[in-house]
Amino acid sequence: MDDPISDYAKDKFISLSEKYNITLVEWNHDIDHVHILFKAQPNSELSKFINAYKSSSSRLIKKDFPHVRKKLWKEMFWSRSFCLLTTGGSSIEVVKTYIENQGIK
Repeated sequence: MDDPISDYAKDKFISLSEKYNITLVEWNHDIDHVHILFKAQPNSELSKFINAYKSSSSRLIKKDFPHVRKKLWKEMFWSRSFCLLTTGGSSIEVVKTYIENQGIK
């Protein structure tokens, strides 16, 4: 994943998240994944949102960045799995710093 594709995916996340009561706090990418910190309301349907986001963003990324198709395995941009963690006892600033530093060697 490069910066233009990450920025595009981030924009799609922001536009869809409004419909699910979700607010983006921090976003960063590495070569093969993204880290996203967001706030959600108790009534936010997180699994529905994530599935809708991955489905629509995958389709749009492959359409608008056709060169990506050459690097995909079985036409899938995102894997089917995802890791969803709560921040628990960590402060939002600690988690934001962690995400900001992803991909930095």
